[in-house]
Amino acid sequence: MLNKEGFFKPHHSKLSAFYRLSDTLIIAFVLLAALLIFGVPVDDKYLVAMFLAITVFNVVAESQSLYESFRGATLTQYLTPVGRSWLVTVVILLGLGWMLKISAEFSRLVLGSWMLVVPFLMIAWRLIVRVGLAKYRSYERFTRKVAIIGAEPMSLQLAEVIRDTPSLGLKLLGFYDDRRSSKRRNIDGLSEDLIIGDVQEAVDLAKAGEVDLVYIAMSLKGQERILKIINELTDTSVAVHLVPDFFVFDLLHSRLINLGPIPTISVYESPYFGVNGWAKRAEDIVFSILILLIIAIPMLIIAIGVKLSSPGPVIFKQRRYGMDGSEMRIWKFRSMTTCDDGDTIVQAQKNDVRVTRFGAFLRRHSLDELPQFINVLQGSMSIVGPRPHAVAHNEEYRRLISDYMLRHKVKPGITGWAQVNGWRGETDTVEKMKMRVEHDIYYIRNWSIWFDIMIIVRTVFTAFWGKSVY
Repeated sequence: MLNKEGFFKPHHSKLSAFYRLSDTLIIAFVLLAALLIFGVPVDDKYLVAMFLAITVFNVVAESQSLYESFRGATLTQYLTPVGRSWLVTVVILLGLGWMLKISAEFSRLVLGSWMLVVPFLMIAWRLIVRVGLAKYRSYERFTRKVAIIGAEPMSLQLAEVIRDTPSLGLKLLGFYDDRRSSKRRNIDGLSEDLIIGDVQEAVDLAKAGEVDLVYIAMSLKGQERILKIINELTDTSVAVHLVPDFFVFDLLHSRLINLGPIPTISVYESPYFGVNGWAKRAEDIVFSILILLIIAIPMLIIAIGVKLSSPGPVIFKQRRYGMDGSEMRIWKFRSMTTCDDGDTIVQAQKNDVRVTRFGAFLRRHSLDELPQFINVLQGSMSIVGPRPHAVAHNEEYRRLISDYMLRHKVKPGITGWAQVNGWRGETDTVEKMKMRVEHDIYYIRNWSIWFDIMIIVRTVFTAFWGKSVY
């Protein structure tokens, strides 16, 4: 089934299991081969590294949807997750080696060869399999005839995938819809010429054995009609797939979930379910520890500067909403003469008299946010995610902006997609906050470890120097 903005993750197939096994064997084989070629003994530390790499790679690969169906995907979409998954795995392994101070115990030739060769072999193997499957499916005798019932936007998307991906081995007969005789010359983006028959004709073809696969792509409003069509198709041997038009909703990582024996569809869901949550937490722990080690001395100097610049606490703790709307306290270096945390909070503005001279410097370069890496290590925040707003601001904007509270489907972050795109600092108009929320929701829909790394890199080079932060 089509996967749009996280909708309906496909079930893992035999091909998925095959790729999992082949990736595991490639990781193990390349390391053992490198040890043999360079004459390095196979000892416990290399075996531990091998099993750790396999485990981390599988966790990261899940977050990259590496083992889901890529039918209909472009070559870039098919291969890019492989490189991303292995790159993140390498970064994590190198980070662990650096923290544990054991990097020097390994042969650099062995590790370097291993880390470079593995992704090339994985990609090469996938290309071989893809070409083989395409060749197999291209033979006419393996083609399956498809009928699409319903003239909806989803119908056109299905047709485009079938047309653009001959390796699927599917041959589209056409669309079947009872509105064929309508005076309308265009039905939901489908020209009337594409609708070659009504629904009953499709059912008759199925009963006559002239079609192998039927997709029912109809609006949810036609529930009774859909049920009637399905009942009629029970008298056939065709494979029937239901493609209801759930995309009338503004879906957020929707997926199929079984509640006992009852299938349900989540309309709004966090992307951090299952191994994705483990991968996100591992990312936060590794990066926050590395960063805290680097900024420990600068933080100490800043703390002294805050204490000397004005009376009051060094760390300012303010109530914010965290994941699922739960309340948390965010840590910041105090940059104002006040520590507002009540029901009404005035945002900092240009030339705000509450901001100290040293605090203005900290805020301009986002240095006041550094203690939040402790929040990340504690688990209440992530390095990347929607910026947390004060509770008072949340209560104000949730009434003004639809979908505002969907930001809380993930942990708040130190930086985010909105921030690196310029939507940071003062939000003196509702429109500015709407743009921030739109970027936050885009991030949630498209989250991946690789997306996080890209945002972190952009933050380092751009976000710390914003002019809209007072």
